[in-house]
Amino acid sequence: MALTDRGMSRTGVVAALASAALFGAGTPLAKTLLDASIDPWVLAGLLYCGSGIGLFAYRRITRRPAVRPAPGEWGWIGAAIVSGGMVGPLLLMAGLALMPASGASLLLNAEAVLTAVVAWVVFGEPAGRRIVTGMALIVAGAVVLSLPGAGVAPVGGGWGALLVVGACAAWAIDNNLTRKVSLTDETWLAMMKGLVAGPVNLALGLTAGAVLPLGRGVLWALLIGLFAYGVSLALFIVALRELGTSRAGAYFSTAPFVGAALALALGAAFSWQLAVAGVLMAGGVALHLTERHTHTHTHEPLRHTHRHRHDDGHHTHEHSSPVATGTWHTHEHVHEPTTHAHAHLPDVHHRHRH
Repeated sequence: MALTDRGMSRTGVVAALASAALFGAGTPLAKTLLDASIDPWVLAGLLYCGSGIGLFAYRRITRRPAVRPAPGEWGWIGAAIVSGGMVGPLLLMAGLALMPASGASLLLNAEAVLTAVVAWVVFGEPAGRRIVTGMALIVAGAVVLSLPGAGVAPVGGGWGALLVVGACAAWAIDNNLTRKVSLTDETWLAMMKGLVAGPVNLALGLTAGAVLPLGRGVLWALLIGLFAYGVSLALFIVALRELGTSRAGAYFSTAPFVGAALALALGAAFSWQLAVAGVLMAGGVALHLTERHTHTHTHEPLRHTHRHRHDDGHHTHEHSSPVATGTWHTHEHVHEPTTHAHAHLPDVHHRHRH
């Protein structure tokens, strides 16, 4: 994968920020549907259904090849769907029943922190002072948005907050599990989560007594879900592949600022908190963009399948027919043992211990 002169993957950075922008924009847009008296649980189901159905249609129209995960990957995929598509939304809906939705939205910033902690502690991702400081600045920006006068209700305490943090923990686990299969086609992974989580959430909501709304609200929910959940998740998987879990999560934590900015454009009052949060988050992103991680490392023998090209220094295998340098293509290939030094990130080819 192409690295900038600062050692960062352009593809991963762009994908992570675009994913955050779509998800962040989806929050105030979904809020307009909640204001129209759509039950939160039903809305969560409709959003995921829109993601799954929309990506299914996209894959059929573009004739994306069928995906056949390796037998050992189904466990990771299933666990990610259960954790992020079922447990997470269920805990969030339970928390929303006990506290203001605005406060719960702010608590969702805990997802990025918990994602990074799991990546560092459990999966051994490296994190230098620059990365940790950048994460702290981004989280600080989110906290500033929760201060009185920022245009949102204060966070409520008690069991509601604990349930929302539990949802964040479930999604943090989901992010780290998804990283294990991030070489799988991102549109297929996002589609599967939507097709499973959407109907389950919708069925749970209807079973609990909610009513399925009729009219344009359903169509808007499906459309918002396609982009804010489906396309956003597919881009986040690309970021996981290129940047590693903690760094992808750090960029994604800019989503609350994107949502706040869109809310401002839709008529919310401007506040000094919004300006300060923007400066803090921009500083955190800048620290991550200027990271340079370089040392001598060894690549063990590896056989896998993913989309790649031959100008990144890690794909030097031969083909039965010529493939032009810089051309993206997909097939099973073998990486021979290699020891070298260069700027790199904890991407799919650099998951060594430090």
